[in-house]
Amino acid sequence: MLGLLGSLLLASAPAWGQDPTWLVLLKGASQLGFYTPQGKLVASVPVGQHPHEMALSADGRYLYTTDNGTMRIEQAGTGGNTVSIVDLVAREKTGEISLGHFRRPHGIDLDHQTGLLAVSTELPDQLIIIDAGKRAILQTWPTQGKTSHMVKWGPGARWAFVSNSNSANVSAIERSTGRVVLIPAGPRPEGSVLSADGKRLFVVNREGASITVIDTEHQKAVGRMTTGRGPVRIAVTPDGKQLVYALMHENKIEFADPQTLRVTGQVGLPAGPLVSLTVSADGRYAFASAQERDTVFVVSIPERKLVQQFQTAAGAGPDPALAVRLRNK
Repeated sequence: MLGLLGSLLLASAPAWGQDPTWLVLLKGASQLGFYTPQGKLVASVPVGQHPHEMALSADGRYLYTTDNGTMRIEQAGTGGNTVSIVDLVAREKTGEISLGHFRRPHGIDLDHQTGLLAVSTELPDQLIIIDAGKRAILQTWPTQGKTSHMVKWGPGARWAFVSNSNSANVSAIERSTGRVVLIPAGPRPEGSVLSADGKRLFVVNREGASITVIDTEHQKAVGRMTTGRGPVRIAVTPDGKQLVYALMHENKIEFADPQTLRVTGQVGLPAGPLVSLTVSADGRYAFASAQERDTVFVVSIPERKLVQQFQTAAGAGPDPALAVRLRNK
């Protein structure tokens, strides 16, 4: 099964090489781990302290990590203030972007057309807009929310949508002006994903057991669906037909129809709590990590079953994972 899995995983980047690589952000170890499809660690790159999220460049060459500096948003402290840049081909950190007095960066999203990075910070609650190519901050805008967490660009990077964990809302922020529209959500909004056509944003409410649906053009909530307990991160399959999200409080991966807003299935996992969820570029596999158990799970989406799991080093604290194909040096 492992050989089949390794041959079928597609890339989140151009198909430059023969063998897929699993990139796992190791929050506890403050590293980016490079793993084989069999779960063997082949390289690691130090980044900033306790990174939380990552974004891949449009060409798949670089990875950007938010160096939060704390393990959980509930922890006190000033945390870090950098975005690390990792060259995935050279397998080394090639630079970092200082965020100055904006600290505890958490969410990150890269718009491939404009090359703009959106980064959310918790101290203070801010949206930072960065030119990824020039590695320079262009704009900073207050979110007007509390504990700004995850961020997602809307179509064309005209608006950024920031989930505010402790104010139960989402900040829609106009990039050019900083104008903010506060959109009500459920308790503890966290991860989000755009629909295939970009017209809707699905935001999971971790303590509300629900998903809020936002109209990205008009910046308003237009729907809501009930989920299992603790939805924390969410993705959509490339065909746009399935929502896939991790349930932190149930140790399950759940599936839903984005059109009918109905749950269509679940896959139970042997350990948790789950903290992340990503989907491979071909839509065949979902990756979820149990940070406290140092375990990464791989679920077949068509079969809706667990097909693999592997351990990271003790205390490494895996969070998001990606499947990519890397070109040779």
